[in-house]
Amino acid sequence: MRMPRPTDEGKELFRDLVTDFAGVTVKPMFANLGAFVGGTMFAALIGDTIGVRLLDDSTRAELAAHPGAGGFGPGEKPLREYVGLPLTFPRDELVEWLHLAYLQIGELPPKPPKPSRAQKKGPA
Repeated sequence: MRMPRPTDEGKELFRDLVTDFAGVTVKPMFANLGAFVGGTMFAALIGDTIGVRLLDDSTRAELAAHPGAGGFGPGEKPLREYVGLPLTFPRDELVEWLHLAYLQIGELPPKPPKPSRAQKKGPA
């Protein structure tokens, strides 16, 4: 299965939506993008869909009930805590849901940074 890729415009929109939040890092992931706070991903862009990670079941169900919302993830099996929203979703609503995900994931303890390849190899 081939993973969908976002357009340059989609990548620009995603970055624009998440980079106003303090401490966010946007990283490439398999030709797509992920947005992280404290080392944990709170949103991702796969193709033309933004996945928003919500920890609360009732909040996730509320978002999933919106027209256009659906499962999110690569392949046939959606990621459990994510709801997918098309890039065409109203911008103000995208920002609200992304901000909620940012706040929820931002409350988790920060992940320690992964060691670099040089650190894994040890002294030369």
